[in-house]
Amino acid sequence: MTLQTIIILVIIGIASGILSGFVGVGGGIIIVPALIFFMGMSQLNAQGTSLFVLLLPIGILAVINYWKAGQINWSFGLVVSLAFVVGGYFGSKLALKISPNLVRFIFGIIMVLISVKLMYSGYQGLSNEK
Repeated sequence: MTLQTIIILVIIGIASGILSGFVGVGGGIIIVPALIFFMGMSQLNAQGTSLFVLLLPIGILAVINYWKAGQINWSFGLVVSLAFVVGGYFGSKLALKISPNLVRFIFGIIMVLISVKLMYSGYQGLSNEK
């Protein structure tokens, strides 16, 4: 691994960590596209690498900060976490069976839909502040 590669990976990690702690995103929304575009990874390889990154730490220090501030619903988090494990298993099985280009296409559609929804709700909130 070259120094340039290490620097790019560190930047991806820092950026996704900051966004994860700031707005609760990082893995699929930041790490996967960054690995594809900056590191030249395939969609599936980037997804697998992102899941590896999130396997253990899952933002432990950010979780501690939110816990200290009383901003974690532990029962909701536990249910979602358990369901996430099951969903992750079946989702990875499906992704590995279909075309990588179809996976990338679906991923892009999901990101666009989420982006439009977030921008629209943010715009409405700004309009209501006036």
